[in-house]
Amino acid sequence: MADGVNKFLGDTPGRIIVKLLVVSVIVGFLMTMFGWTPYGILYTVRNFFLDLWHSGFAALGSVGDYLLLGAAVVIPVFIILRVLSFRR
Repeated sequence: MADGVNKFLGDTPGRIIVKLLVVSVIVGFLMTMFGWTPYGILYTVRNFFLDLWHSGFAALGSVGDYLLLGAAVVIPVFIILRVLSFRR
């Protein structure tokens, strides 16, 4: 059981907790320095997608079309490969 957890997390749970705590402190400090809040980031991302939707994806041009088409194939393949490699 522990080997499965270690394999899934990539390291022991204790080390992962310490790494997450350190990264959380660094990210929290940077967010404070820039005056960002989690709600502000979510609101900005939400507004970006709403504006993108309302503009009919014209803002991205052909690059956006390529990105969406590629992502429609790449992301499911990535998820499938990740799930299959996890079982090994």
